[in-house]
Amino acid sequence: MRMLPSVMIAACLLGTAATAQEMGHGDDPAPTIFKNIRTELDYAPTNDGLFNWDVDGWVGGDSERVWLRSEGEIEDGSTQDAEVQIYYGWNVDPFWDVLVGVRQDFEPESTTYLAASIVGVAKYDFETEGSLFLSDRGDLSARVNQSFDILLTQRLIAQPYAEINLFAQDVPELNVGAGISDVELGLQLRYEVTRKFAPYIDAVWQRKLGESAGLARAAGEDPEQGTIRFGLRVWF
Repeated sequence: MRMLPSVMIAACLLGTAATAQEMGHGDDPAPTIFKNIRTELDYAPTNDGLFNWDVDGWVGGDSERVWLRSEGEIEDGSTQDAEVQIYYGWNVDPFWDVLVGVRQDFEPESTTYLAASIVGVAKYDFETEGSLFLSDRGDLSARVNQSFDILLTQRLIAQPYAEINLFAQDVPELNVGAGISDVELGLQLRYEVTRKFAPYIDAVWQRKLGESAGLARAAGEDPEQGTIRFGLRVWF
């Protein structure tokens, strides 16, 4: 199985951060470099076996940072979806960052996008990400993520979350139609053994909508899927 691109990129970013910290020991101290990278790996015991990864985080200072995101899915030993996003970001408010960068999809189609994103904490502690993507074919799409944590105990945390994908036009290469193409709703229950190490169980419901649902049915696919996943979340 091919090594995940996110692992290699994360290693490069962490190496850059370490180098910057070492330079700070000279006569001209460099700004303090921080990092906060969350990685989730999980498995759903379906008929074909479903593995997922999700990486999200940053390396940098208080006001400017390099951001990394990657997610993907492997089913029956074959990579079904794989993407990496790299951004340069600016802190524009105590709770919000604006990001500009690129996204590279490896599966199901090799596609490069210009990307812009805003990430932060909205009212009532909703963690929010909103992203726009313009592909090298001229296709415009958007993605919105929201989640929030509910502390059941000091270590046991429930996290409801939602993701919506939208397209400004039909994209036959991806088998999606214009409008809201799909929605994903989930509830993750994790136990933080430490602040940086937490096993979890995740109930996920995914549904294609509108024209995208019709295209899925025409291809012999079920537009709706529900899975229970078992995984591990770590922070670096």
